[in-house]
Amino acid sequence: MLHPHTKVAGISEEIGCGVVATRDIPKGTITWVLDPLDRIFNPQQMAELPDPCRETLLKYSYRNRHGEYVFCWDNTRFMNHSFTPNCITTAYNFELAVRDIAAGEELTNDYGSLNIIEPFHACDEGSGRRIVYSDDLARYYADWDRQLENAFQGMHRVDQPLRELLSDEQWETADDIAKTRQPMKSILHCLHRPDATTCGC
Repeated sequence: MLHPHTKVAGISEEIGCGVVATRDIPKGTITWVLDPLDRIFNPQQMAELPDPCRETLLKYSYRNRHGEYVFCWDNTRFMNHSFTPNCITTAYNFELAVRDIAAGEELTNDYGSLNIIEPFHACDEGSGRRIVYSDDLARYYADWDRQLENAFQGMHRVDQPLRELLSDEQWETADDIAKTRQPMKSILHCLHRPDATTCGC
């Protein structure tokens, strides 16, 4: 489920729609949680779908580290890519705002963290990157980890509207990380490795 203080809005003629904040969302806020309404399809289930459904699933889902397709039921599917995202996924099935997001500002992900299948070109936004690759998690996880570790530290200083969607285990783990009682699991944990014998995110 996406943070409640968001809405779908037009971004530009080139980009189309995206998700924007309707109120300020401070750094350290949980912006999305995998919830029971989200659907998970394994590759065989995806292949058995009618063509229009399969195309929609491929367009609006992300892949977890098992290679399963996670289809979010809500406006999360309209979040756009950015090479300098303000939201980053964690290894715990939720995302964090890694910097303050102002009301009216777009919420973004780096699609390189979502185990995409085909690379695609995107505006580099001054980052030096122009192409999103399927193995970007292996390339950039250290930078994303640093941003996430910093964001975790502020979790208890901000309102968390999505708190009730986290299991007790998820919240206790987040609390331990925020209070440095345990290290944060790297976002690299989310990388889909097709040849690995064990893998989940």
